Amino acid sequence: MSGRVIVVGSVNVDLVVNVARLPSPGETVTGGTFARHDGGKGANQAVAAARLGAQVAFVGAVGDDDLGARARAALEDEGIDVAELATIAGVATGVALIVVATDGENQIAVASGANELVTRDRVRDSLARLAPRPDDVVLAVHEIPTTSVREALRLARAAGARTILNPAPAGGLDRSVFEGATLLTPNRRELATLVEAEARRTGRAAAGDTARAARSLIESSPEGRGADTVVVTLGARGVLLVEPARTVEIAAPRTTAVDSVGAGDALNGALGAALAAGRSLEDAVRRAVVAASLSTLRAGAREGMPTAAELERALSDA
Repeated sequence: MSGRVIVVGSVNVDLVVNVARLPSPGETVTGGTFARHDGGKGANQAVAAARLGAQVAFVGAVGDDDLGARARAALEDEGIDVAELATIAGVATGVALIVVATDGENQIAVASGANELVTRDRVRDSLARLAPRPDDVVLAVHEIPTTSVREALRLARAAGARTILNPAPAGGLDRSVFEGATLLTPNRRELATLVEAEARRTGRAAAGDTARAARSLIESSPEGRGADTVVVTLGARGVLLVEPARTVEIAAPRTTAVDSVGAGDALNGALGAALAAGRSLEDAVRRAVVAASLSTLRAGAREGMPTAAELERALSDA
């Protein structure tokens, strides 16, 4: 029997402007179109896992406003257990302002709102009620307080569950957090942030290429144990799977991206779903790469998340 995917993370509403190109600092680009979408990296990853057939529970918070009610209903409509999604009085639901260019590149600014009140105590209480098991996957996203992410990983690992840390954003994370991760899933920019922070703390030179940089986050050091495995997302190229004794580059299928905003969320959610279904790590990563590619074919971070049928069809055509 498959395990659950328990997502501990953020809920936002995305306000999106599509333009011909991204503005430079201080520049205004006109002629765009506007849309509103359900979002938040945690909620998006929960939806990605649910659409691929996983049993998903969500731990997070929204405000007691119209946006929060809409966000809760959207997750419920996907079949996600929202019993541990708190509604906090007098607080706004998180909002993301997103600019997307015609080539799929994007810029994002976030007002965290209720996500900042997903406290360590709230996470501890929620996970106590959900009681993670060894066949579960706990997926934590760093759009909530760092102390809460650390607690989620610590408790899940103590319960024997597999843990995924999506370090987005990467600022403020160190080994005391990502040593709780079975899998650490940065993109190249997030990887650089983590490695540079380690170098500043330790006084040692930062590792050079991507594989060595990722492996430096696996290796134990006087500052603490590292993650077990690092999956570095490389955009349209695919991912680099870095384990203690080997490195595997997994290419993404060629697609014409319409909107890349949700690709990382699709990958993380699909990875959690595949691992909870009992698939091997490499198989899970390969499936997640294809799911991420499919997610770029439609506009909207969440609208592009593929279904299980779409993923299986793409895998059979590969």
